Order: sequence, then structure tokens, then C-alpha cells
Amino acid sequence: MALIALVYQRMGGSAYGLAKVMSFTIIPSFVLSPFAGAYVDRWNHKRTMIITDLIRAFLVILIPLCFFKAQSFIPIYITVFLVFSTSCFFLPSKFSIIPEIVEKDQLLIANSLINTTMMLAVVFGIGLGGPLIEKVGAKSGFYIDAITYLLSAIFLFFVKIKYSALKTETAQNQNADKVSQSIILDIKEGIQYVISNPYVRFVFFTIFLLMCAAGALYVVGIVFIQHAFGSITRDLGVLSVFLGIGFFLGALLCGRFGNKLSKVKIIFLSAINCGFFISCFALLLKQYPYMPLAMVLSIFIGIGIGPIFISGNTLIHEVIKAQMRGRIFSSLGIVMNLGFIIFMFVASKLSEFFNPTWVILGIGCCFIVYGTLGILRFKGRL
Repeated sequence: MALIALVYQRMGGSAYGLAKVMSFTIIPSFVLSPFAGAYVDRWNHKRTMIITDLIRAFLVILIPLCFFKAQSFIPIYITVFLVFSTSCFFLPSKFSIIPEIVEKDQLLIANSLINTTMMLAVVFGIGLGGPLIEKVGAKSGFYIDAITYLLSAIFLFFVKIKYSALKTETAQNQNADKVSQSIILDIKEGIQYVISNPYVRFVFFTIFLLMCAAGALYVVGIVFIQHAFGSITRDLGVLSVFLGIGFFLGALLCGRFGNKLSKVKIIFLSAINCGFFISCFALLLKQYPYMPLAMVLSIFIGIGIGPIFISGNTLIHEVIKAQMRGRIFSSLGIVMNLGFIIFMFVASKLSEFFNPTWVILGIGCCFIVYGTLGILRFKGRL
């Protein structure tokens, strides 16, 4: 929200200007994630998460202290790049640590809880952040963001790792010291594992499709909402709250009933749900730009998104080897960011030639087609 407000102050409601700034949140994934995943597999996950949180807090606070009034955007580009470079080490550590905390039969509910708490953070962070930043300004938003990283680091001190996981990690670290295997070979091994495992390939492709839609909706959807409701971040923040509520409900439903259905079937059905309500969002709000209607549609979109991530992450946890987790989740991060950044720019350019409504509608139709074809193709095996 702070970055969106800062871009609006400097560049106005430009989808392409927003896309340029947001690209620096994505580029680090391509540069560092392959190496980050290999190192994460060798490092203590909890310690890595704490250190990266402290680094990110320091970097974020530099924006209001040093760069906020700079005439050039270059220092902000660099800082954003460094923040998300550090995140390349945090995220695979976060997903890799889950099987070290819970038993295998608890993975689905654990992933559901992880995504539920993430959505609560979305509700309070983005939802309250939108109106708050519109009232107090973008500068204060960066101070608040830095504080949240510090709080995260403090909370992580209280995470307890299973004793068996600690012994396994120690043995892996000792073996890593003995075996003169290069990081490049580790990366190659991770890529080969992704290619050879059909479930991992399926999850990667599905999440790639979802992130393509997210990248397109991120810039086109923001401009669509700003034009429809006449605000910079206030209504965007409100709708993010209801999207988060939907994600929260989807996570609860998946955690409660997910073990009764095939995870693959859950993903396909959720894709159809997403596509239908994204299409409704574009068509209905173009004719009837009413906030209550937008809130309801945002909830149903969120309900569809949640189970896709939860089921996908659980599938990966179930099929990959423990010593591969960092590399697999780093590779997933690359795939996610690749889809996001490509379609962020594609959609921002398309919106200059086509009405944003039709761009959003096209995204919804792609989801419906993907989910329907998946159900038909795998009907006998779901």
C-alpha cells in the first residue's frame, strides 16, 4: 500500500509506472532464488528466517529516512530489489520448516493454518493499511512495515523444532561439509527433480497459471478499482480485506474437508470458482460499480484462491524429499514470479489498447477453461 501510494504521488494512476516499480519485487527471484534454495537446504531454517527479517526491517526503514524525497526513483528501486532479494531466502525457509514442526498426517491442516494466518495479515495489513496510508501518508507506512519485520523476528524465536528434525538437520549439515558438491550441482539436482515428478510438475503449472492471473490483475485490477470507485488506496484496501476474508474461508473449508477429496480435484474445482467470479467482477462492476457488490465478489474469488495454494503446497510436502525442500520451494518461487512479472507487463500494455474490463474477463475465462479441462481429463482418476 505504501509503494502504491508513493507511485501515485510521483506518476499518477499509471499502470505501467506501477508495473515498473513492482518489477523490482520480482526480479530478485530470477537472480537469486536458485542459489538461495540450495543454501537454504544447508542452513538452519529458523535462524535464516530471523536474520532475513532483521535485514528487511533495516532496508525498509531506509526508504522514509533517506530516499523518500529523492528526485530519482533509482534508490527506491535498489532498496526494493534488496528487500525482495532477502525474501528469496525467507520464503523457502518458511515452507521448508513446516514438516519440521508437524507430523506428516497434519500437513494439510498445517498448510491451511499457515495460509489462514497469512490472510489475517492481509486483512489487517493491506485492508487497514489502505485507508490508514491515505490518511497519514506513504512515509508512515514504511515505518510500520519495518516494525512488522521486527515483530516477526521476535515471534520466530518461540518456534520449536521437533527433536528428530534437528537431528536430521545436523546430520545433513555434517554430510554437506564432507561432500564437495557444488551449489550448481545442487541447483541442477533440484531442477531434475521438478521435471521428473508429475505431481510437482502439475503443482508448478497450476501455480504458474494462478500467478499469471495475479500479475495481470495486480496492475489492471488496481487501475480498474481506482477508476471505478475514485480513490487511490482506500477502496483497494477495503476490497483486499474481503479478498482476505474469502481466502480465510477457503483455507478453513480446505482444512476441514480437504482430506475427503483428491487434492488435484480441489485445485481444478477452485480454478473454476476463481474464473467464474473474476469474470463476474469485471462484467458486473463495469455496469454497477457498487462497493457491497465488489465486496461479495472479492470474498468468492478469495474462497477459490485459498485451496489452490494449500493443496499445492501439501502435495509438494508429501512427495518431495526433506533435503530437497529449499530448492523445490525456491524453484516454485521462480515459476510464480515469472508468471507474475510477464503478465504484469503484458496486461499493463494490453490495458492501453483494450478496456481493462475485457482484460480481466479474459483472465477469468482462462481459469474456467483450465479447471473444466482438468476435471474432464482426469475424471476417472480424481
